[in-house]
Amino acid sequence: MYFDDHLPPHFHVITTDHREALVALEDNRILAGLPAREIREALDWAAEHRALLVAKWAELN
Repeated sequence: MYFDDHLPPHFHVITTDHREALVALEDNRILAGLPAREIREALDWAAEHRALLVAKWAELN
C-alpha cells in the first residue's frame, strides 16, 4: 500500500522480478496487472488478513 493512494481501496503485489498487480481490498479482485495464478500466494494471504489490510488502508488514506 502507498500513502494517500487513489481509490478504490487496494494493495499492490510486486513480484521478485518487479512485475505488479493491483488488488481490490473489498473482494481480492485484480484491478490491473498480473493474473491470479501468478499471485495466488499473495491473494491467499490477503484473504486471511483482510481486516489488517482494511485497517492499514484507513490509516494511510
